[in-house]
Amino acid sequence: MPAAPAPLNIDDYLHAATRDNTRRSYRAAVKHFEVEWGGFLPATADSLVRYLAEHAGKLAHNTLKQRISALGQWHVDQGFPDPTKAPVVRKMLRGILELHPAQEKRAKPLQLAALEQTIAHLERERELARQQARFADLLRHTRDKALLLIGFWRGFRSDELARLDIERIEAVAGEGMRIHLPRTKTDRSLKGSTYKTPALSRLCPVAAYLDWLAVSGLSSGPVLRGIDRWGRISEEAVNAASIIPLLRRILKSAGIDDAHLYSSHSLRRGFASWASANGWEMRALMEYVGWKNIHSAARYVESQDPYHRAMLERLLPQQTAALGTPDQAEP
Repeated sequence: MPAAPAPLNIDDYLHAATRDNTRRSYRAAVKHFEVEWGGFLPATADSLVRYLAEHAGKLAHNTLKQRISALGQWHVDQGFPDPTKAPVVRKMLRGILELHPAQEKRAKPLQLAALEQTIAHLERERELARQQARFADLLRHTRDKALLLIGFWRGFRSDELARLDIERIEAVAGEGMRIHLPRTKTDRSLKGSTYKTPALSRLCPVAAYLDWLAVSGLSSGPVLRGIDRWGRISEEAVNAASIIPLLRRILKSAGIDDAHLYSSHSLRRGFASWASANGWEMRALMEYVGWKNIHSAARYVESQDPYHRAMLERLLPQQTAALGTPDQAEP
């Protein structure tokens, strides 16, 4: 009879209340301020202003905001007054944004044609690895195929992909799959979200997922894991930060141009742009991907006509009426 799980304590519940990514960003912010910059904790509003001034224009405005937010949370957690709430700190952030306006950088969308090219490459490499009994490569190409197809058709980013868990996925060949994520970035209620994905006649995420389980022999735990050179599969999920370089390596090996411009957001932007170009209404797209507001959705949809040429051409008269000769002015 299996032993009963150990009872949870207060620290377990407090730990569960904060996402892993948030904890990592807080630790990084405290380390940057205290160790790399030489600040003291607890900090003063004046020291935070000096910290911001020295990094203005060097770090993105959003990065500075995240650092200040993390430092504020650190003070609260340690029982100190929060110096980040001081008006001078907020005013400093506004001034930095005014003098160092940031141009939003968007990930290059992964177009369907590039996805097809990459999947075809992975399938060729998979078959070659099978024929040559290169088990580690067979595992790697099968996993990468599942990562790409689930990521694209579900519009998942690296954080969601890294948290995929076999126990929370129901997949039926030829029908579809249900993916439950315990909590998401916009899930304030902490109830989690369930995402549905249909089986497709080609480029099928369901078949790719089931194939990965069959080849890997996995039946529980994280879906996407590291694989060493000998074909040993890690017990742990891939780190979300490692998915971007992994994606770029996959695309580069498939001959996709400018592979370094892609990120995990490329999967979501690629799917959203493809769906929008093929007639999906914004409301349906928002419901499918899980966006809560239209501003978030609009950031991911790549316009098929960024200069609005087609619309203006339709409105433009075929021929402008000739102007009459003006009367001669009196001398």
